[in-house]
Amino acid sequence: MINPMQQVVIALRRRDSETVIAALQDVGVLHLRPITDSPLTAGAVAGDDAQSRREDERLLARAESTIAELGAYRPGPATLPAAADWAEVIERAAQPVSVLARQRQELQADLDAESTYGDAVRALAGLTGGLDRSRRLSVVPFLLQPTDTPGELEAALAATLPERHALATQSVGQNRVGVIATMRGERDAARAALSKARLGELRLPGRFDGMALSDAAAQMQEIQRGGEARQRELNAQRDRLAQEHGPQLYAVRDALKDRVAIHDVRAISARGKYSMALAGYVPAERLDALRRSLATFGDAVTFEVHPVDEHHDDRIPVQLKNNGYVRPFQTVMGLMSPPRYGTFDPTWVIALFFPLFFGIIIADIGYGLLFALFGLWLGGKARRNEGWDLSFFGAYVPPATLRDLSFVTLVMAAWSIVWGVLTGEFFGTLLEHLHVFYINPELLNNLWSWTGIRYPEEEGVKHYGLIPILFPRLETGYFSNVALVFALLFGILQVLWGWAIRIQQGIRHRDSVHTWEGIALFGGVFALIMLAFTSRAGKDIGAAFSNFSDPRVLLMYAGFAAFLIGYLRIISKYPMLPIELLSQGGAVMSYARIFAVGLVSAILAKLCTDLGWSLYENIGVIGILLGVLLGAALHFFVLALTLIGHIVQPLRLHMVEFLNPTGFNNETSPVYNPLRRLSPAAQNGSGSAK
Repeated sequence: MINPMQQVVIALRRRDSETVIAALQDVGVLHLRPITDSPLTAGAVAGDDAQSRREDERLLARAESTIAELGAYRPGPATLPAAADWAEVIERAAQPVSVLARQRQELQADLDAESTYGDAVRALAGLTGGLDRSRRLSVVPFLLQPTDTPGELEAALAATLPERHALATQSVGQNRVGVIATMRGERDAARAALSKARLGELRLPGRFDGMALSDAAAQMQEIQRGGEARQRELNAQRDRLAQEHGPQLYAVRDALKDRVAIHDVRAISARGKYSMALAGYVPAERLDALRRSLATFGDAVTFEVHPVDEHHDDRIPVQLKNNGYVRPFQTVMGLMSPPRYGTFDPTWVIALFFPLFFGIIIADIGYGLLFALFGLWLGGKARRNEGWDLSFFGAYVPPATLRDLSFVTLVMAAWSIVWGVLTGEFFGTLLEHLHVFYINPELLNNLWSWTGIRYPEEEGVKHYGLIPILFPRLETGYFSNVALVFALLFGILQVLWGWAIRIQQGIRHRDSVHTWEGIALFGGVFALIMLAFTSRAGKDIGAAFSNFSDPRVLLMYAGFAAFLIGYLRIISKYPMLPIELLSQGGAVMSYARIFAVGLVSAILAKLCTDLGWSLYENIGVIGILLGVLLGAALHFFVLALTLIGHIVQPLRLHMVEFLNPTGFNNETSPVYNPLRRLSPAAQNGSGSAK
């Protein structure tokens, strides 16, 4: 749910602003907003305050760039030096770190150049035979692609430099390198010949540009032999510098951020010559903490608390507050913008249905166990307070986020295992081959005969095993319609639910347009659903409109009446609402993805297992080993290929089909981000701004 907020206005003496703002940082509950409608001064500070801010920001930028060059993650806490020593602490670390960073950058450039050009340069140096050092002759290296032929170049050289050149080529990998030797004064003519042949001179990057080929080859050979060792040495130096300077750098960086935050607060406040006013929002449950913090200043600080205007104030921040099960799914909600304050928080809906939909799609005990192992691995890293460095994505996942992801993954795995038991799938049909799971026609007929299906009788076929399959989605010949309608029931529930929320929010905010829009589309979608059921998916349209003894027909007409009334009330605002109604009918049908994507996953898993099993049946004992290896490889490939879709499809159903009707995607509010201290409050005395 969304945590209730209160609006707060604080007035104080300007000379006390630093102390008061520091106290607000300590309590860490006030979300500030800029004051733009005040007769007092607002905006950028000037004078001594501006100079102090520039100096603090300069030091902060220096500290942050040094930390970035160190590549260090936050170490353990360290004692904060005195404020007068901050610049010295930063420079003491920044100077060796910047030198080391330059060395690492240069070495990396050399390694990249050697990796790209090393073989070609060594081959070219061999072709020149020392001519690249001649004072009278000049060599022009070039590269030939596999589709290029030297004949065109030879013709151009013969026309441009007849009998005054030498040409040699050599294969290097899939390409060929070549060199033209000519008199030094005719180097440009050799380049012109290359251009006529649609070739270009090979220019080496960085410090190798202009270097003799034999010298460049020697340098690159040296890099090839010792470059990686030198890189490890430089990385070890960086690690030592991070251990030596990292703790104090982070301590100073945090204290500087706190000081810069004080300047930022002054900039968004309303300021007079002697006074200052701040405005912001505080969670209602944290209001007492703010009162206790400001009470220590007595009459020097006054403040007022007002109820927020959720109908007209779009600056009210949002803080989500959910129970222990739902809270980890706020990480999934982080993929979307926060809801508008005073509206609907869908986190608990996602916590309930997202892992359920994922489980229905996967529905495989083996895959579920793999996800469970992955979730336990994430949880283990979080318990050890370790993050996950995804450097190939340029990201780092902190332990707190890993803890939430571990919980979400384990819930997804649990639903996958539950549905795997119902579908009888363990890495496809492996346990069905082993007769652990089996088809029980009598049981299936008893369970699903009310839907109009019956298991096809097969003479001479015996079904036996330990656990009967209750939801045989792989039996596409007779069960597909049941599985499809089962998936569509979730669409009926969520799309109607979304429009019901639209009605509720419209009434709450006294918004008649959205209220009647919700009534119209709730009624229209409901009527289309009743039409589909009464007409048996369009097979008997006549009965759907004329059989008034069927209560579903009456409900259908009531739904169409609600749509018509609502549409007439808002026709000037939404003249295309009938088209939107058809779109919402399509939104219900979108939930067929749960069935379709899940069935494709199951069929692929079945094919992987059946292929491995057939090797066992045809080859025997050797086939067991081959079947296990091939089946495992195929399962891994299929899972890696389809996993993103299995996660994205349930998310899409929530983000689009469910949340669009609620209005969630149309409006948003800022995330609650209170002013809070980064450096320890106990150390503030040594680093307070002057």
